[in-house]
Amino acid sequence: MSLSPRGKRRLPWLVLGAVVVLGLIGGAALAIFDKGGDVSNPDVAFVDTAEGPAAVATMPAGRSPADDHFTWPVYGFTKSRTHDLPLRSTPRPPWREAWSFRGNVLLEFNPVLCGRSLFLLKNNGMLYSLSRTTGRVRWRKKLGRLAASSPACGGGSVYAVLLSRRFKNNAGLVARLSAQTGQIVWVRKIPSRVESSPLLDNGRLYFGSENGAVYSLRASNGQVLWKVKAAGAVKGALALDNGKLYFGDYGGKVSAIRESDGKRIWRSTASGGGLDLHDSNLYSSAAVAYGRVYIGSTNGNVYSFSTFDGKLAWRKSLGDFVYASPAVGRVGGRPTVYIGSYSGKFYALDARSGNVRWQRSLGTKISGGAAIIGDLVWVSDLGTKSSWALGGRTGQTVYKTRRGAFHPAISDGRRVYFSGYSSLFALDPINKPFDTRKASIARALRDRGEKIRRRKALRHQRYRYLVKARHQRYLRAKRARHLRWERRQRKILLHRHQRAHQR
Repeated sequence: MSLSPRGKRRLPWLVLGAVVVLGLIGGAALAIFDKGGDVSNPDVAFVDTAEGPAAVATMPAGRSPADDHFTWPVYGFTKSRTHDLPLRSTPRPPWREAWSFRGNVLLEFNPVLCGRSLFLLKNNGMLYSLSRTTGRVRWRKKLGRLAASSPACGGGSVYAVLLSRRFKNNAGLVARLSAQTGQIVWVRKIPSRVESSPLLDNGRLYFGSENGAVYSLRASNGQVLWKVKAAGAVKGALALDNGKLYFGDYGGKVSAIRESDGKRIWRSTASGGGLDLHDSNLYSSAAVAYGRVYIGSTNGNVYSFSTFDGKLAWRKSLGDFVYASPAVGRVGGRPTVYIGSYSGKFYALDARSGNVRWQRSLGTKISGGAAIIGDLVWVSDLGTKSSWALGGRTGQTVYKTRRGAFHPAISDGRRVYFSGYSSLFALDPINKPFDTRKASIARALRDRGEKIRRRKALRHQRYRYLVKARHQRYLRAKRARHLRWERRQRKILLHRHQRAHQR
């Protein structure tokens, strides 16, 4: 069949239209199936705050360093969860182990620190209060069966959340305890499991749960002030900045809600191709800094969103699951995001653009979040059960140990409290100890206290033995008296019977 001259003139345009349509279809298909690829939107606002490092207070002579009123009150140090402790002088190796708190139960999350005490929640649901100076257990309280979060401390209280209350129970709880005695003040049962490390702010407690509910509780009595529903399970800790709470969920969404009433401000999608395909589980806790929200995803990407409207600033692919929470800080004057993935690689990314500043192949599974302590970045690897302290500017190894698995360390600026797989260690720089004289006095007091406790235990054991022996003697004497009474009664009855028979 031959085309008319008019049809021949239209043929190139028809072919061009078909090519355009096929291109659009191909682009849409590529967008649907593309799970990776870096994205950069340089027009998104970046607030470069130039804050100087904090100075650790110098204590007057004769006072304990634990009286400096320092606090690391929540998971991530700050309420914005930046995991960054800026210092003028960084505690560096070589280390001297000041004390250790050893165990065989998994320690997945860091302790928190308020004043003279560290508060540690282990995976078996046991909450500990440890002396910051000596590591001595002040009290412990069994709250439930399973936990995977850091507690929060403040105002003379400790707050903890649990995944499971008891065996074969998928309901969680949140509890407030006295920081001094460990006595439970109140307990609030939650319908689903909770592993979102709680956030304490202005008398309110915030956390998410596995059924997608985000809670605001009155810290004084546990009353629910508001509850909002997310697009999926909220397992990461909520971050707070400028009256707004930020978090990711297992529906692939990153949200900003108002702290006062939970009203949604914006919601963005964290999916590979930029479409809402629910391919992204956000276990990572959000970190807020420089007018941005930083968060990792199980699709292998790290995201940066604007805190103002949720617009995507950049997306960086790390090649494998990103469970770790980002650590964000200014090391060497450059705003940087430190984060690792299940590829075993650890990255330092430009906080503004997402460009790689340096990267290190450390292990096989970096699951926990890093911690910036001064100019060092601490990171642990779950696969090799090892930890590193890296130079924040260069990524060079400053310290390495065959301990650790998840979240590596917190610090008070003088001492590093390092988390192994199931144990906690207090590390003092040898050239700048926590306080040598007071530490030696503390060790002597601890040893003396241990001897006193042993003597008390021995005395108590002897006392119990004596009480038991005394009770046994009493029972034997009572039995003997009863037997004598029975014999007398039998003699009396026999005598009466004989007299009656004689009559």
